[in-house]
Amino acid sequence: MPDLNVMTHILVVDDSPETLTMLTDALSMEGMNVEVATSGRQAFGLVENNIPDLVLMDAMMPGIDGFETCRVLKSEKGCEDVPVVFMTGFQESEHVVRALASGGVDFVAKPVILDQLFARIRVHLANARRARSARKALDSTGRRIVACDPAGVILWVTPQAGELMRRAGLRCDETARLPWEITDALLSADGPDTAESRGVIRFSRGGVDIDFRLLDDAENGERLIRLVDASRGSDEEQLAQAFGLTLREAEVLLWITHGKSNKEIAEILQMSPRTVNKHLEQIFVKLAVENRTAAATMSVRILWRD
Repeated sequence: MPDLNVMTHILVVDDSPETLTMLTDALSMEGMNVEVATSGRQAFGLVENNIPDLVLMDAMMPGIDGFETCRVLKSEKGCEDVPVVFMTGFQESEHVVRALASGGVDFVAKPVILDQLFARIRVHLANARRARSARKALDSTGRRIVACDPAGVILWVTPQAGELMRRAGLRCDETARLPWEITDALLSADGPDTAESRGVIRFSRGGVDIDFRLLDDAENGERLIRLVDASRGSDEEQLAQAFGLTLREAEVLLWITHGKSNKEIAEILQMSPRTVNKHLEQIFVKLAVENRTAAATMSVRILWRD
């Protein structure tokens, strides 16, 4: 099967020996590395040493059920980015709701139809890998991003966002909640439908002013909020002011500074490579430089100043 390879590590949690044997054989034949646990407690021990790429979770198990096992894996065991697909013989809506509420991404009925299961695994693995890649890129480029659910509960933050929030005395650990005024202004269902119309809300505490800017909603229902140190402005605003650039030119310069190619910048900013080239020509003129390295060097001097 394409897209599922030998590097994929699946953890199957089920108290049924028959189910474990069937799934282990089927997944192994597709080239995946399979680990099994017969209880939630056993699963906790296994992930201490090896975080899986995906978990197949039996919903109804004696002792700690699958819903509670999923919640603990997500909140306490370092599996917050790992997709959990529930399996159960019950199809009541209550079980679907509990599966999603505990952190699951999908729900399949027993007896499991293997072709359907493999298709779902493929989709969720791809989504998880894209999400991890995006978060890594955000971390490495110094972006201050907070991801939360529609109620304002924090799902993850980049290190730079966490540092800025702590300076303002805000909790930024997972399961903490954004201040009510931010949630009400940016995430309220009664508010406008678009990030542009909702604009920006400034939060001030302890001598620190932070602008919270709602970005586009992620596909998985996460709300992405960008934080800007209001005393300095965003990276793009700093570059635009320093060099007389338009904000679009400043965005291009910022990504050049982070080592992105023209093609990558075009994809990130959703413009054509030709448009990126035109912006780059104007950047060289305004900075009085001849190449990307010189432009990036001047950019770093602005962004890394104390």
